[in-house]
Amino acid sequence: MPPTDASTDAGAAFAPAGPAPDTGPGSCAAPSRGSGPDCEDTLDLRLPDEFLVQCVDEEGGQGAADPTEVAGPGPGATAAARPAVPRDDDLLDHVSDWGTITTPAGALHLLPVRLGRDLPRLTRWMNDPAVAAFWGLAGDDSVTERHLRAQLDGDGRSVPCLGVLDGTPMSYWEIYRADLDPLARHYPARPHDTGIHLLIGSVADRGRGLGTTLLHAVANLVLDRRPSCARVVAEPDLRNTPSIAAFLSAGFRFSAEVDLPHKRAALMVRDRALRRLLRSHHSV
Repeated sequence: MPPTDASTDAGAAFAPAGPAPDTGPGSCAAPSRGSGPDCEDTLDLRLPDEFLVQCVDEEGGQGAADPTEVAGPGPGATAAARPAVPRDDDLLDHVSDWGTITTPAGALHLLPVRLGRDLPRLTRWMNDPAVAAFWGLAGDDSVTERHLRAQLDGDGRSVPCLGVLDGTPMSYWEIYRADLDPLARHYPARPHDTGIHLLIGSVADRGRGLGTTLLHAVANLVLDRRPSCARVVAEPDLRNTPSIAAFLSAGFRFSAEVDLPHKRAALMVRDRALRRLLRSHHSV
C-alpha cells in the first residue's frame, strides 16, 4: 500500500497514501511497496478463498478458477511454484490502455513506469524532503528501484505510473487493488475496490489546487475504465491535513481512522453512486 498523502494543495509533496514514516502516499498507509515491510506484505497478501471466489462470481465466472491465481503464493512458496495470473485476466483492467483524460489543468495521461526511462526522475522526487516525510523512500536509485520492482515484477495488483500533464511528467501514481492489499485487513473491503497513491513531483505544482483537480479526474478515470469497481479509496497519513483536504475537495468522503503498520491513516472513499452528484460541482 504505497503512500497517497501528497500534500497536493498545501504545498507539501503529495505523499503516497501509504508509504511514509508510515510510509505511504495519501492512499494506503503502508510504506513503499518496493521496500519496507508494507511492500513485502502487500505483494504476499493472501485473502480468504471465499472472498476471492466472490470476486470471480461477480465477474460472471471470468478470470482465475483457482483463488490462488489471484491471491498469490502462500508463505514459503517458491517463485517457480507461484500461480500466475492469466495474461488475459488483468487485475486492473489494463491501465496502460486507459488513454488520456481532459482535466481543467490540461490533458493527463497515466503512463506505466519503465525503470530505464523513469528511475532517475522518480528517485529525485523521492528525495525531496516533503515527499520523503510520507513516502519514506529517500536514498539512492536502488531504494526507489526496489519499491518499483516489487510492483513491476508482481502479479499486476499494483501499477506504478508517471502522470504526464500536457506532455510534461509531473506526478507519480500507484493504482492498486485495495481489496487484494493489506489495507483490506483494516476496513470492510469490497471486491474490486481500487486504491490510488499520488505524489506531485515539482514544488511549483504544489499548493495551488492541482492535486484536487487531478485526484478528481483520476478517480473518474478509474470508475470509467473499471466498471466492476464501485469505490475508489485512499489512505493518507492522518497528519497530512493538506492531502486529506485535497481528497475531500476531489469528492472523497472521510470514512474512518485506521491503524496501518506504518501510520495512522484517514480512510478516504469515493463512491461511484455519488458521481452524478459530484459532476455539478466539478467541471471534469
